[in-house]
Amino acid sequence: MKKIAAFGAAALLAASLLVPASAQERRFDDAQRAEIGEIVREYLLENPEIMRDVFAELERRQAVAQEAAQRQALEEEQETLFASAHDVVLGNPDGDVTLVEFFDYNCGFCKRALGDILAMVEADPQLRVVLKEFPVLGQNSLEAAQISIAATGKLSPEQAAAFHVELLGTRGQIDGARALAVAQEMGLDPEALRAEMRSDRVRAVLTENMQLADRLGLTGTPAWVVGDSVIFGAVGQARLAEAVSNTRSCGSTSC
Repeated sequence: MKKIAAFGAAALLAASLLVPASAQERRFDDAQRAEIGEIVREYLLENPEIMRDVFAELERRQAVAQEAAQRQALEEEQETLFASAHDVVLGNPDGDVTLVEFFDYNCGFCKRALGDILAMVEADPQLRVVLKEFPVLGQNSLEAAQISIAATGKLSPEQAAAFHVELLGTRGQIDGARALAVAQEMGLDPEALRAEMRSDRVRAVLTENMQLADRLGLTGTPAWVVGDSVIFGAVGQARLAEAVSNTRSCGSTSC
């Protein structure tokens, strides 16, 4: 009898969750709905482990939905991801594989990943690395990104790459003032950059990057895009190099 009661409670729970509220209102009166609610409550209290299964299934469905959204974004945003005219490029600008990094100048893991990227570029003459400003760590990061975008728009590709390496390699907090100092060392007018840092062009670049990151489900830095995959976190040179190698071999990070 206990098993039958449990089965009946489970069936009622499923019915109450699956039947639309409008249909429930038509099918059950107030007394019936109250009775069903009490049965479901008692069943869950006696079998709380069912909620673990519910949450596990919810997480699984969310992961599947996120992966589907990422795949769609990767398909639809190829031009913005890999060929935006606003981005700084390291390595071979005509390389056969592109690795995209979303970074923040104040991200400690991004600073460490810089060494990985430079080592990969040196070891792989066909690697192209695209750098996307993604200032998620506060006002200092935002101002540094604004100055960086304003500055790199006035530099040659080689100078823009050197600017990025110098600024990201700076110890401690990086803000607008530090970014201006590096730009001035490269011969740029700091006053002109201050005037441009909040321009429509700079705002458009940051908006584009933020919207792209949102579509890809990015919440922190560093985050990477290569081939058909999004890679989260400071995964190290070996993992990134493997993803690049697989993409070159079979068009996917997992061959």
